[in-house]
Amino acid sequence: MAAPARRLCHVAFHVPAGQPLARDLQRVFGFRPVAARAAGGWRQLALRSGDAVFLVNEGAGPAEPLYGLDPRHAVPSATNLCLDVDSAGAAARALAARGCRVPVPPVRVRDALGAATYAVVRSPAGNLSLTLLERAGYGGPFLPGFRAVPSAPGPGWVSHVDHVTLACAPGSSPALRRWFQDCLGFHHLPLSPGEDPELGLEITAASGRGGLRLTALQTPPGSAVPTLVLAESLPGTTGGQDQVEQFLTRHRGPGLQHIGLYTPNIVEASERMAVAGGRLLTPPEAYYQQPGKEEQILAAGLEPRLLSRRGILLDGDKGKFLLQVFTKSLFAEDTFFLELIQRRGATGFGQDNIRALWQSVQEEGARAREA
Repeated sequence: MAAPARRLCHVAFHVPAGQPLARDLQRVFGFRPVAARAAGGWRQLALRSGDAVFLVNEGAGPAEPLYGLDPRHAVPSATNLCLDVDSAGAAARALAARGCRVPVPPVRVRDALGAATYAVVRSPAGNLSLTLLERAGYGGPFLPGFRAVPSAPGPGWVSHVDHVTLACAPGSSPALRRWFQDCLGFHHLPLSPGEDPELGLEITAASGRGGLRLTALQTPPGSAVPTLVLAESLPGTTGGQDQVEQFLTRHRGPGLQHIGLYTPNIVEASERMAVAGGRLLTPPEAYYQQPGKEEQILAAGLEPRLLSRRGILLDGDKGKFLLQVFTKSLFAEDTFFLELIQRRGATGFGQDNIRALWQSVQEEGARAREA
């Protein structure tokens, strides 16, 4: 591996001036602002919930925003994963030696509370870039160059980033898997027994036509980097584009499709977010009427009607359960969304849940076309 990552520092977004992402993260999802910066035509705001940190870069300056790279992308987008590394300089040199593009060579930034060094590398996944950050010993609320923003403690609905999912062009997952493996130290995480890393996990639609191919990657034990999931469409979808194809079209290429945020209490979090105006995706009614689903939910100590009211999906058995709920897109372009996830011993992503999400998005798309 060229640049082993230790942990995720933050996820960065690029949005035009006036786009309400920063407001919605606070009002709907319980994030609180911790640090800000305004310079060179950019307004940068770091928001936190637990260990999950989002950096919203708003505007479009003549120079690059601090700790990132402006991809000059046509639509609002989650554009950057910032990863802690032991040495930003050594990591950048190692990746450049592998042929990676390093548009922002190592830069050192200092303020009264310490210093940090970073470099930015382009990934082969659409407009996604990777910031390699070295910040040992920095004592500020976020990173050098930002001022602290006083704010009240957040509600604590979200504790950390569980996973990030990239929407990929058909057939590109194997090459992307090898790039993240060779360059950043990720390795294949099987989602089913005996899974071939070249094929990933195939989730077919209920109709048997089309579906998803998922390939999960994780870093070695001891690091705190979330699981990375590569998602691509399977051929054969009928009745219009599926959600990955729709993302590729509306986002104008591959990119970060959604982030899974871990919550210790998904029922409370989804209730509070709905009250705050959050728009949650509604699973098909048949999901909760599947044979054995009610018994499965009761075995987890939960009420079926409570889950169905908020669209919470549950999968698992033998005392290990996974609960998930998905938001609608945070952008008008209907691209990026968030997921809330709670794990009770389960480590995968729930094949039945993935299939239900697939079907619900397809049904919502059909309703939108009919409207």
